[in-house]
Amino acid sequence: MKRFLLPIVLMAVATNALALELPEIIGSDMMLQQQTEARLWGWASAGSQVCVATSWDNAVHTATADARSGRWEVRVRTPKASYDSHSITVTGDGETRRIGNVLVGEVWFCSGQSNMEMPLGGFWNCPVEGSNEAIATAGKYRRAIRMATIARTAAATPADRVRGRWETCEPQHAQHFSAVGYFFARTLTDLLDVPVGIINCSWGGSAVEGWMPKEILETYPDGLTPMDDTEYHRKMVMYNGMLHPLAGYTVKGFLWNQGETNVGREQEYFERFQTMVRLWRKLWDQPADRLPIYTVELPGYSYGDRNGDAAARFREVQHRIAHTLEHCGCVSTSDLVYDYEVEQIHATKKREIGQRLAYMAATRDYGMSGFWAENPEFERMCVVEANAGDRKVIAGSSVADNANHRGKVVEMYFTNCRDGFDRMQDIEGFEAAGDDGVFHPAVVWATSNGQSPLLRLVCPAVAEVKSVRYCFKNFVVGRLHNSRQQPIVPFRTDK
Repeated sequence: MKRFLLPIVLMAVATNALALELPEIIGSDMMLQQQTEARLWGWASAGSQVCVATSWDNAVHTATADARSGRWEVRVRTPKASYDSHSITVTGDGETRRIGNVLVGEVWFCSGQSNMEMPLGGFWNCPVEGSNEAIATAGKYRRAIRMATIARTAAATPADRVRGRWETCEPQHAQHFSAVGYFFARTLTDLLDVPVGIINCSWGGSAVEGWMPKEILETYPDGLTPMDDTEYHRKMVMYNGMLHPLAGYTVKGFLWNQGETNVGREQEYFERFQTMVRLWRKLWDQPADRLPIYTVELPGYSYGDRNGDAAARFREVQHRIAHTLEHCGCVSTSDLVYDYEVEQIHATKKREIGQRLAYMAATRDYGMSGFWAENPEFERMCVVEANAGDRKVIAGSSVADNANHRGKVVEMYFTNCRDGFDRMQDIEGFEAAGDDGVFHPAVVWATSNGQSPLLRLVCPAVAEVKSVRYCFKNFVVGRLHNSRQQPIVPFRTDK
């Protein structure tokens, strides 16, 4: 009798294991991307039929569970965004799952390391500026914002499941939301007047290699060699444990806030980040590079030497990527640190980062206009004879008493500064060098050539200026903006 009962028991266990199942990301309170063929999936008994019914159009979609894995998948046509609550009913294996309070709007996938992961409530001794007010008033957006926070999960091989369910925007939930993600969502829903959903898939300390698969990493000289013995520095484990289970959940685009762990390896990063993004787009069925990705400039921090330039060189590469990779942008954050945060890698100003990301998405992806979203960047410079106005400025500075000054000034032109700058004089952060390559503080003021706004520069310690730098250090507070309070991107001309 026991010989016959054992197979029956095992069969029952196996059948139960293959019963109708949904990933946590597909559940009540979820957000779906509007006006798309949104992907839904799950698992059921091998070869069984699954039906998915959507309340907004009363459509029924069917799928057959894979003969080996039991996985099934359907694409459902989503309606135009609204604040109406919908439902989805999934039936299979004699079971029914009802997914309630579904919203349709704009969905963005956020990833990176701790400055993306950092919640509105902040970290220990690392507050988010304005957090208490943002959390207390989060309920105003209960019908507009949803966030799914994916659990830190490391895996040696690609996983199918990961914890992380959608939550509504209430103070008790919002305190745990990604601060950058929340402020992005809040700004975007205010701009578009549609619901916005955020999937926060981040892990503090992770390197770009942590979000890439084994088959790509094995093509690099350093391969799968561990960065150190910490879990968050291990390669590919975030890709396997957190990203892979979510790949394909229909989104509008990606937001990326990462780089601190890769400082000092900016040339590798230039290629690897672009490879990672193109892989992600392929996983999301967008191999033609259509899904946008907006990144955040590396924050000011000492990185071991506040006057060093390793982080500055990394920021330079971030902006080069933004100009090279299709549908990519990078928002500058040089002005979003306080002087006392030189040893604080988690800067407190997260609201402005979320806003700048939202402005970039709104203008590039939603066709909005009337406000500015692009960073002012250095364009060109030339040496000219000082005019009467220049001589008046020079007369009141240390340059006038320096024998090296020869009556010439450097003109500097910038993009996205058509209405000039936010100050005329006392402009800080500029340095100049001559043939010896040694940089000294420079005197800079704003003016115009009658057609374009520009900056003029002189340097009392340099006889003939050959190179200019602005905020090109690991830690320096950028205090120069265009007329719409967008910071000038740090740069150097001596490449």
